[in-house]
Amino acid sequence: MERETARTAEKETGAPGKIGAAEVRAAAEVLRRYRLGKQNLDRRIIDNEQFWKLRHWEQMDKAGEGGRREDIRPASGWLVNCILSKHADAMDCYPEPTVLPREPNDRREAEELSRILPVILKNNRFKKAYSQAWWNKLKSGCAVYGVFWDGDKLHGLGDVSIRSMDVLNLFWEPGVQDIQESENFFCTELVPNRRLEREYPQLEGKLGRSGVQVSRYLYDDKVDTSEQSLVVDWYYHTEQEGRQVLQYCKFVGEEVLYATENDPEMAERGWYDHGKYPFVFDVLFPEEGTPCGYGYVDLCKSAQKQIDLMNQAILKNTLAAATPRFFIRSDGAVNENEYADWTRPFVHTNGNLGADSIAPIRVPSLDSVYVAVLQNKIAEMKETAGNRDVMSGGTAGGVTAATAIAALQEAGGKLSRNMIDDGYEAFSQVLTLCIELVRQFYDMPRQFRLLGENGGQFAIFDNRGLQPRPLLTGGYRVPEFDLEVTAQDETPYQTMEYNQLALQLFQMGFFRSDMAEQALRCLELMQFRHKETLTEVIRQGQKETEQKEWLTASLRQAVALLDKAQGTHLSETLEQELRQRDSGVGKTNRRVNGAVERQRQATRQAVRPR
Repeated sequence: MERETARTAEKETGAPGKIGAAEVRAAAEVLRRYRLGKQNLDRRIIDNEQFWKLRHWEQMDKAGEGGRREDIRPASGWLVNCILSKHADAMDCYPEPTVLPREPNDRREAEELSRILPVILKNNRFKKAYSQAWWNKLKSGCAVYGVFWDGDKLHGLGDVSIRSMDVLNLFWEPGVQDIQESENFFCTELVPNRRLEREYPQLEGKLGRSGVQVSRYLYDDKVDTSEQSLVVDWYYHTEQEGRQVLQYCKFVGEEVLYATENDPEMAERGWYDHGKYPFVFDVLFPEEGTPCGYGYVDLCKSAQKQIDLMNQAILKNTLAAATPRFFIRSDGAVNENEYADWTRPFVHTNGNLGADSIAPIRVPSLDSVYVAVLQNKIAEMKETAGNRDVMSGGTAGGVTAATAIAALQEAGGKLSRNMIDDGYEAFSQVLTLCIELVRQFYDMPRQFRLLGENGGQFAIFDNRGLQPRPLLTGGYRVPEFDLEVTAQDETPYQTMEYNQLALQLFQMGFFRSDMAEQALRCLELMQFRHKETLTEVIRQGQKETEQKEWLTASLRQAVALLDKAQGTHLSETLEQELRQRDSGVGKTNRRVNGAVERQRQATRQAVRPR
């Protein structure tokens, strides 16, 4: 329900317009016809809810299948266990979105939306809505998400609001497969009169019991609706200059609370720019001629009834055999009260006690074939729902190896994987509507604290990059995106499998620098999650190794050049020193030789005869 946004708009524009009491009466008549066409679906959904609550004996009584009310009525939980298992599979694969651009110029916006959308989902507590939607989907076969703009969020700034809707409160044209093809779409809600009078003062004294009623679940509590009024959100389409425009009207009784066609600013533009009904139907098992489907309760309720009826018969036989009963002759002289009291050691009789005075009633024991039929019926339900024992960790036939059990679980989980993949398609439609609301309403920059690996970082985002862009050839282009949805969390076994794969790759030398080329070629042929991350790690290691080798070679060359330069300088210095030393020795020798020669000459003159 879009009560907050409509209330804000109603305060700004309250003038009469195209939508008045006559149009509201006509819309109420259309709603009545839609409701009549949806009665069978509503009854089936309510009946399925009783099966979920193990109250199906009450439903069987209405169909004349319950037997006597005083009999014991066991309600086994085989069907409930099936739903619990499927819901656990769905929550193990909680979706995570990735936005992909359709054109190169939109890459920046796609990256920002990939970081912003998880924050929007987190702020809406979408995991709780996702869980509730899966409960509805498994029980009744259909879940509905509502994607609205709530103008009261963030202290009036407004933000996207995502909710899990109740199918009983939604109405569309009977016979359509896609709700976008319905001429009108209604969303109803019972609201206390006091709240309505407080929010819309013009309703004071005009509220009462509405003539239009909706189906309700069979609650355990007594719900009093005497002081509540039915508020209707009415969506419909009009044509404006060849394009489809989504119009919106909110009314209670014959009082119009807000209508886009009465608002001059919204009459031509419409309620939302995307022009679609803001509801997404997520179907489990589709049916022709309806946007809803059927679920596991519809698939297995027949087997559940038969199991409980056989359990009832077996229990009745067991109790009859375990409770002693006797035939007593009317002229017998046995004190029946004393005989029935097993704590009394003596039982008085009058006269002779004949062999036929008291005779035990023999209860025939059940043949084992009946227990086998019951077990076969339980096995039939497990096979029909794909909820085999191996999915819960149990095995048969002597299978004890962990890898064999895991392989059986993976093979048995193909039904769940197919079911979850279909749910991802609905999740993509929800995100598409979120992007369109961001494109329309995010006029002011907003601060976001990012999640995941980027937790602790902040980003500023607005819708400027999502607005239409002019083309060189004329006209405008609106940035559009594709959505890739993957499971955010993995099962414990898959996490163990990824860890084991990483150890095996390490042992095989995938992280060795000299094996990088071979490892990258091998990875091209492999398929597993986070392969791109591993490839980037190996390439980064290869690049770092090449850089180290280049730096090492450069350093060695520099050292060699330095050594050579230092060696040449040392040789020149040594040669110079040797020259200097040689020149000094020569001078000394010449001085010594001169002195010796002078001494010889002096000696010759002294000894020469006169």
